Amino acid sequence: MARRRLIAGNWKMHKTLVEARELMAALKAGIEALGAGVANIDIAVLPPATLLFPMAKAIAGTPIRMGEQNAHFEPQGAFTGEISAKHV
Repeated sequence: MARRRLIAGNWKMHKTLVEARELMAALKAGIEALGAGVANIDIAVLPPATLLFPMAKAIAGTPIRMGEQNAHFEPQGAFTGEISAKHV
């Protein structure tokens, strides 16, 4: 079985909500323009935790998948700068 290609973008500490929505609109338009050219490619975005919900709404109904970045394995605690996956 051939491996599928994955194109993923981890945003780190970039993009405001407005900028993120603009990026998703451009990404969706690009995918639509390529049509079947992306059929065998997985595409994912990894926005900061503060943008997970609005970006999930922005990519609903598209082939774009979403991941989370900077999640700590503990459910809670004093881990400065980290976000628990339980909280998002």
